[in-house]
Amino acid sequence: MTTSYRFGHVALMGPPNAGKSTLLNHLLGQKLAIVSPKPQTTRNAISGILTNEAAQVVFLDTPGVHRMAGRMNKLLLEAAWGALHQADAVVLILDAELYTKKPHLFDREIQPVADPVQRVNRPLFIAVNKTDRVRPKEKLLPFLLRVGQSFPGAEIFPLSAATGDGVDTLLTELIKTLPEGEARYPEDQLSTASMRFLAAETIREKLFMELEQELPYSTIVEIEQWEEPEDGPVRINAAIHVARATHKGMVIGRGGQLLKKIGSAARIELEVMLERPVFLELWVRVREDWTEDTAFLREMGLGE
Repeated sequence: MTTSYRFGHVALMGPPNAGKSTLLNHLLGQKLAIVSPKPQTTRNAISGILTNEAAQVVFLDTPGVHRMAGRMNKLLLEAAWGALHQADAVVLILDAELYTKKPHLFDREIQPVADPVQRVNRPLFIAVNKTDRVRPKEKLLPFLLRVGQSFPGAEIFPLSAATGDGVDTLLTELIKTLPEGEARYPEDQLSTASMRFLAAETIREKLFMELEQELPYSTIVEIEQWEEPEDGPVRINAAIHVARATHKGMVIGRGGQLLKKIGSAARIELEVMLERPVFLELWVRVREDWTEDTAFLREMGLGE
């Protein structure tokens, strides 16, 4: 008997640094979303498209659900909850390593998420991530029981997004819940995001990797110019906006060395993405308190 093809949207949700972007990248088989050891890296609901013989799945990698104040964080929460209502199914990613070490954080971080994701009446899958880091393994069982009590009726999948262990099982069960339908995107299309957006995200990832502590959170990247001549490299000019004048020098570094390092790392990755040479020029501009400028945040696509 022939199995009907399926199409649907799946929201990947969870607290900051739970591993949503790592899971998305593993599901797609290549890198799409920023991965950083620092929390709250994702700022937009990034759509990743998985196409296989059974289904086409559009994954929405959402900003981490949190309680931080500020206009930017308010827009990030709106994006996360907006994706929830667009989805045909929801995958809630939980950090098993964190909550087995610090059980008290579970109630504080997960209970605010539990009620909304269960109220939308979508199939709910709990991805208990980072199980490979739980030591000793005996700690995992009581945590899984606690998750089951908090999310009655949800399917629970212990897995590791980093190693891929358990991810295929989650995907197989997830596809079964999606509505029947034909693929809506070309088989080789990886995302609904534009190349300009992905380029800006690539540069921002390098900022996160090179800058210390809180500074990356007060930076945002804007692609100001993009030229693709028939011959020669793609020419990209990008502005790195910082929220304080004192931050500009910190991003540039002594003698411009840090900015050059960021640009070089981003260029190498962009050349792989675009499959052609890239000429990348970075500028650092001061835009005071941009994180509280709602019009600018909307202009930059945050909260969409």
